Amino acid sequence: MTGGKTVVNTRPGKTLAYRAKKLILTNWQLWVLMLPAVAATFIFNYVPMYGIQIAFKNYKIKKGIMGSAWVGLKYFRMFLGTPSFWVMLRNTLSLSLFQLVLFPVNVIAALMINELRSQKYKKVVQMVSYAPHFMSVVVICGMIKLFFAKDNGIVNNLMSMMGGQRVDYLTSGRAFRFLFVFSGLWQDLGWGTIIYLAALSNVSQEQVEAAVIDGASRVQIILHVNVPHILPTAIILFVMAAGRVLSIGYEKILLLQNNLNLDTSQVFSTYVYNVGIKGGEYSLSTTVDLFNCVANIIVLTLVNLVTKHVSGVSLW
Repeated sequence: MTGGKTVVNTRPGKTLAYRAKKLILTNWQLWVLMLPAVAATFIFNYVPMYGIQIAFKNYKIKKGIMGSAWVGLKYFRMFLGTPSFWVMLRNTLSLSLFQLVLFPVNVIAALMINELRSQKYKKVVQMVSYAPHFMSVVVICGMIKLFFAKDNGIVNNLMSMMGGQRVDYLTSGRAFRFLFVFSGLWQDLGWGTIIYLAALSNVSQEQVEAAVIDGASRVQIILHVNVPHILPTAIILFVMAAGRVLSIGYEKILLLQNNLNLDTSQVFSTYVYNVGIKGGEYSLSTTVDLFNCVANIIVLTLVNLVTKHVSGVSLW
C-alpha cells in the first residue's frame, strides 16, 4: 500500500519467469543430470513421430517423406480389409490376454521369495530365477525345440516311456500359445519380482509385530499386511501391461513359427515384419503400427479409468 492506495502486481508473468529462472539456477546440477535422459527421450521417442505421416502417404524412398504423395486413409482401408485382419487380431489378443491372466504369478512369486527366512537361500533362489531373463530369445526358442521335438524331445521321450503317444507340439497351433506364453513367464518370472520385492522391503515391521502380537498367522500377515502394501504397485504395473495389449514382439514368434501353426502364430508384429521389412511396403507397415499405438492408448485409458474407479489407484 502506497499513499493509501494498494499496489497490484500487473505483471504476473514476470514473477513466474523470475521464479522459474531462480529454480533453474538454484538446482542447475540436477538439470544437468536430467539433460541426457531428456535429450535421449526427445530424440528417440518424439522426433520419430515425424514419420507417422508415412501412413497417410504413398511413401517412396527416392522421394522422401515430404515428396511422397498423400493418399489419405487408403492404407488403413487396405489393412482393415485384409482377409487375415481378424485372424491376426484374434491371435494378438489371445496371446496378450493370456499373459495378462498370468500377471498375478509375479506377485505370488515375490510374496513367496519374501517369506524365505534364510538370506543365503533367498539369494540363491533370486539368482536362479533371474538368470533366464538374460538368456537370448534364440537360446530360449532352441531349448523349446529341443524339449518338445516329436522324435527325440525330452517331453515326448518321457511320454513314450510312460506308454503315451508322441505329439508334435511345434506344429500344433493350440500348443503354440502355451509354449509362447509359459516360456515367457518362466524367462521373466524372477525379473518381474524385483519391483515387488523392493516394495515389500518397505513394509513396516511395526505392523508385522503388531499383527503377530494379535495372534495373526503368516498367511494372515501376507493377506492383510504385505498384499495391501504392494497392491498399488501391482495395479500400476497391470495398467501399463494392459497398455501393451497389441504390442507383442515378433522375434520369438518368428523363431517358433512354421507353416502348420500360422493359424495361431500370425500376429500384427509378424505382419509388419513381412510387409515392411521383407516386402518394402513402408506405408502399410507404418499404418499397422499406428493402428496398434492408437488401440493401445484407448485400452490404457479405459483400464486406467476402471482401476481408478475401483481401487483409487491410477497412472493419472
